[in-house]
Amino acid sequence: MSTKKDKFSTEDKNFMRLALNLARARKGLTGDNPSVGCVIVKNNKLISIGQTGHNGRPHAETNAITNAFQNLQGSKIYITLEPCNHYGRTPPCTKNIIKSGISEVIYSINDIDDKVKGKSLKILTGKGVKVKTGLLRKEIIKHYDSYIINRKYKIPFITAKIAVSKNKLIYSKGTKRITNKISDKLTHYLRYKNDAIMISSKTLNIDNPKLNCRLDGYEHFSPKRIILDRKLNIRLKTNVYKTVKKNNTVIFHNSKNISKIKSLKKKGISLIRLRSINDKFDLKDIFKKLYIIGIRNLLVEGGDKLTKELLKKKLVNQFYLFESPKNLAKDKNFVSFTSRSVLKKNYKIRSNMSSKLAKDKITIYKR
Repeated sequence: MSTKKDKFSTEDKNFMRLALNLARARKGLTGDNPSVGCVIVKNNKLISIGQTGHNGRPHAETNAITNAFQNLQGSKIYITLEPCNHYGRTPPCTKNIIKSGISEVIYSINDIDDKVKGKSLKILTGKGVKVKTGLLRKEIIKHYDSYIINRKYKIPFITAKIAVSKNKLIYSKGTKRITNKISDKLTHYLRYKNDAIMISSKTLNIDNPKLNCRLDGYEHFSPKRIILDRKLNIRLKTNVYKTVKKNNTVIFHNSKNISKIKSLKKKGISLIRLRSINDKFDLKDIFKKLYIIGIRNLLVEGGDKLTKELLKKKLVNQFYLFESPKNLAKDKNFVSFTSRSVLKKNYKIRSNMSSKLAKDKITIYKR
């Protein structure tokens, strides 16, 4: 039996990096399950690859074994995460690995899930399979940041973003778009990578956003829309209201407006009533409820007040600050970005992630 103290070859590292890149490509798209990547090698040649399926199934190992074009006897499999070892909605991956004839398993880190954690090594070695762990551990732990938060705290991984003009405004009535088209594509990529997107009803009514993913070919990955609307002020002419479909819109409220409640429910909107304190919802409570209904990755495109509250309470896991070289007119309805000092105080710039998008600048902060 081998342990993570063993030295790994350059080839081992290269194959595991390929597995990690496969896992990264599916991150945010695998539902309750972590995004796993794996590759199978025989005689030091790649013979199959696998990723976790969309919405979490089939598992990466099953996909790789099924996709293999050679006999797997005597082969080696590289997996970013400990393979599952229990019966759930699918048979255990350890069983598939043993049955396939794979002779060596290299996985990077143990699963945080108590049903799996640390059990696979004993199962595999008990059947004569050689096991090594710990390869690219630091890189792969970073990849599973959202999964670890999901399992540990039972809340979604929170990504927030805001676009700011050169003169520090986030809204001016005369200008709808602050950032350029390239930055807008990154915004839609973030929507594609998250289960849901959250805004306040104030932002909804002022901006009238569509809150969908508009990358060509990825429209069906549009996130579920989450609206914070304490008094049910949502206007019935907004794009969000017009595009309600089954299970794609949730409103958190604290209203007793029976007629509005009936109208929204009839439209197909899910309503969750929460008590508010000092005219504010408890955001932690909202995140816990979103986790219960299956949200694992949440994008917040809030205004200044919501953004500041999230940053002050350190509820954001990563924050995208889009900065435009454009100045906006300071009309009577303009809104300034007042959270920069809170952002810099509570968050650090993620290394090597500050870059130019055409003339826009994007900086990613992490807690």
